[in-house]
Amino acid sequence: MVNRSPLLAGLVAVLIVAGGGAWWYASDPGTSDTDTDETLPLPPIPPRIAEGVEYEHCLSMLNDNPAGAHAFADAWVATGGGDGAAHCLALATIQLGEPGDGAELLDTLANHSGASATARASVYGQAGQAWLMAGDASRALGSATLALSLAPDDVDLLVDRSIASGTLERYGDAVEDLSRALELDPRRADALVFRAVAHRQLGHLEQAQDDVDRATGLDPDNPDALLERGIQRQRRGDRSGARKDWERAAALSPDTATGDLAQQNLALLDAGPDRR
Repeated sequence: MVNRSPLLAGLVAVLIVAGGGAWWYASDPGTSDTDTDETLPLPPIPPRIAEGVEYEHCLSMLNDNPAGAHAFADAWVATGGGDGAAHCLALATIQLGEPGDGAELLDTLANHSGASATARASVYGQAGQAWLMAGDASRALGSATLALSLAPDDVDLLVDRSIASGTLERYGDAVEDLSRALELDPRRADALVFRAVAHRQLGHLEQAQDDVDRATGLDPDNPDALLERGIQRQRRGDRSGARKDWERAAALSPDTATGDLAQQNLALLDAGPDRR
């Protein structure tokens, strides 16, 4: 399985409907908004497409000194640094707040690299996530599809492509990818939540309820699952159940998109049906 890309490390994305609007949002119960909006933390071991001291040194700077990593990688590229230099330059570009430019660099690298299929799939996956950060879901879908052509049974890549499909309102495609992901890993609560939302968008309300119930069964304190279950409960007329779920989601994930949406839904609930 491809190690999840650092570009959206710690993030989940879910399609939500609240107060009549639909949108994709990113949330991380463990970080503040300032941690997730522009610069994203790298995991200890991001996917590797090269080896060597210079490569490790450049990657080590990405979190704390992305400008330094960018300068180092740029100079290294100019002296023939190869895949390692190109990869670090792309990641540093994203860390500096230019995800679209970084995604272009990652797609080019994955397309031309002579590295293994697994490594190239990782880089295409990173490109797809960067395109989502840049607000270009169509290109995200393309990059994720190229990644899956190299690693068709990678659960993270399937989930990532479902996010791009959902952003494009291709909910049937999202369900297909998420169903395959859940065949490979039935305990992925995030995939269950995303599929619940996609089913709800398609009007498959029984399937949506089953998925969100399975998600909360696996992870009772999953804020995104609670947010979605609250929406489903509110739509069935269970206002007290919705309130309970949204209050719990807000308490579990303060200062995040999930918590903010839960608070907004509570405010709309308090305002009454005439204000919705």
